Amino acid sequence: MTRSVRRTRRMWQLAGAGAAALMALSACSSSPDSAGNSGTPASPKLSGTVTVFAAASLKESFTSLGRTFEQDHPGTRVSFNFGGSDSLAASITGGAPADVFAAASPKTMALVTDKKDAAGTPATFVRNQLEIATVPGNPHEVASLKDLTKPGLKVVLCDKTVPCGAAARKALDAGKLTLTPVSYEQDVKGALTKVALKEADAAVVYRTDVKAAGGKVQGVEFPESAHAINDYPIALLKNARNAEAAKAFIALVRSAEGQRVLSGAGFLKP
Repeated sequence: MTRSVRRTRRMWQLAGAGAAALMALSACSSSPDSAGNSGTPASPKLSGTVTVFAAASLKESFTSLGRTFEQDHPGTRVSFNFGGSDSLAASITGGAPADVFAAASPKTMALVTDKKDAAGTPATFVRNQLEIATVPGNPHEVASLKDLTKPGLKVVLCDKTVPCGAAARKALDAGKLTLTPVSYEQDVKGALTKVALKEADAAVVYRTDVKAAGGKVQGVEFPESAHAINDYPIALLKNARNAEAAKAFIALVRSAEGQRVLSGAGFLKP
């Protein structure tokens, strides 16, 4: 055998050994480890129920996002509890099982964070502004916040402990106005319903609620509302039973898709 033939055979042997080593290394990097994990960890499959406590004014938009979440994650279900933010906060601090809390004001969120019942720092995801809701056709010709003080006009406000009620108080103070309503309602939907049923002539609610009501009420904007814009924070709760799915729902709310739905409902960007 000549020297050139031996040299050629040696080169092929080295090349074959190198290829085998590369194949072995590739197999090690892609094969499951002793814990059954691949080299690139996959996102866990979400399942089960996500329980969301949310301000009443979020009902329409969150219900829509809940359907989107369930479609994106087969095997999950989003269960909502809508109501006045103060009542929801009291339920959470009292031990009610919930995964996510979305409040209509930082003050009501603080009722939960002060008790250390939130996991991490709440994030503001939208803002909301007040509007006057009148009976369709606005027969009493309400054109301003001051018009709500007309004698004989039946006006409804949210309770002072509820974010929409606190915001209405700020707006009235900004206009140096005094108003005695015929009733205080426990959440914004309750105030709106009074007008929709014509049990009241007008109510101070959020513009998102006026929009959601469609033709059942008529909206009247007023400049004092600029002094009472509410930030809406959302938080994962410390005792969440389905934390991974809860995080995913919060991510959806804060995503471009979530913001599109919320903006379409009349909410302001954070």
